[in-house]
Amino acid sequence: MRVVLISTYDLGRQPFGLASPAAWLREAGAEVVCVDVTRTKLPLSDIRTADLVGFFLPMHTATRLALGVIDKIRLLNPAARLCAYGLYAPLNADVLREHGVETILGAEFEEDLVGVVETFRLKAEATSSLPTRSLSSRARGFRLQAEDPLPHLHFRIPDRSGLPPLAKYASLQIGDRTRVVGYTEASRGCKHRCRHCPIVPVYDGRFRAVPVDVVLADIRAQVTAGAEHITFGDPDFFNGPRHAAAIIEAVHREWPSLSYDVTIKVEHLLQQRDLLPVLRDTGCAFVTSAVESIDDEVLAKLEKGHTRADFERTVAEFARIGLALSPTFVAFTPWMALAGYCELLQAIDRLGLVEAVAPVQYAIRLLIPQGSRMLELPDVRALVTHFDPRWLTHTWRHPDPRVDALQREVELLVGSRLSAPREDVFARVWTLAHDRAEIALPPRQPRLSRAAIPYLNEPWYC
Repeated sequence: MRVVLISTYDLGRQPFGLASPAAWLREAGAEVVCVDVTRTKLPLSDIRTADLVGFFLPMHTATRLALGVIDKIRLLNPAARLCAYGLYAPLNADVLREHGVETILGAEFEEDLVGVVETFRLKAEATSSLPTRSLSSRARGFRLQAEDPLPHLHFRIPDRSGLPPLAKYASLQIGDRTRVVGYTEASRGCKHRCRHCPIVPVYDGRFRAVPVDVVLADIRAQVTAGAEHITFGDPDFFNGPRHAAAIIEAVHREWPSLSYDVTIKVEHLLQQRDLLPVLRDTGCAFVTSAVESIDDEVLAKLEKGHTRADFERTVAEFARIGLALSPTFVAFTPWMALAGYCELLQAIDRLGLVEAVAPVQYAIRLLIPQGSRMLELPDVRALVTHFDPRWLTHTWRHPDPRVDALQREVELLVGSRLSAPREDVFARVWTLAHDRAEIALPPRQPRLSRAAIPYLNEPWYC
């Protein structure tokens, strides 16, 4: 059984969503070729002889890019069975099926992907019926229903053989130095239900912890392959705080010089503040946190579980203990006025976060994919015009056209200065925003000399 697994975009990192299922499929006897089209060309000979082609769709950009690749592969190999898996596969099931994808898998997809291969193999051998367990209802046809059972997988150690080396991917930038970055996951899903989050329609408040020994074995293989820093890609590293602590303490014991980064909610950072020094002392380079907004009304609509005051307390606590915070934002929402956008920039400046915020964050506009809980809000439904199958999102317009115009200008500005210093980009966005809002430029906070804030040098985030 010949299988080709394809990743079209994964934030500049070596795709975990290829390495993990590759381990399962190879164990089941399949011949697996992993292809990251951001780093290599499509292997035409492998595509033409593949029985199954699977597409890893962890995010919006990856899914949009995959549509063109899917069409190309259908021309190269009309007989191949096409499968899509990952968070954004079930969210876009209808569009994917229109492009010829037969099988849609969402959460915890590895076992069902093996079931797809076994089904194909048995059909090819003209055997009789397949045992039901080999291909669950989730694999036969994914439905976005919270009551669907979420499997408890017996996790395997990811198999990265055949993927480009880690040095070919985004690196950790610390001043003028870089570190080779690996990637793993200590947990999947999330126990929270933030209204705008694409994880919610698939996991619906559920998460799964990956056993410590599996995580450590995965990191060990990547360190052997040259990793000097590990990104933990968990949606929230503190969904299971004691599990997280056990992992980072074990990692630090085995590799004292290995650094890492994690993503944690503001709410959890405050609830588990006793663990923040543990992060600092075990090599955490920075913590990413989806702050999203400084407007309490917007935060309530998004059901983020924190307030502006909580965010500011978190910033102060990080400064006090000497840990780097990297906030992310949904800067443009239906409720963001021009003055509110300027207030966001002023808060970032006042809190000393200019060097900590990736410039692309200033341009992020709320995405409303299929299945989004944002559509529960009457004021959002009133602004939505239609679902755009090319962009894979519900199109909405701001009540004030000037806000949409500013968002487009900021996006162009940021996109044209991907390698510029963060302070330079911020200063330009600052001037542009206040000009469009017709607000006099307020004085900036004095820039203090401080240690370089580490960041991953992949510029885009979506």
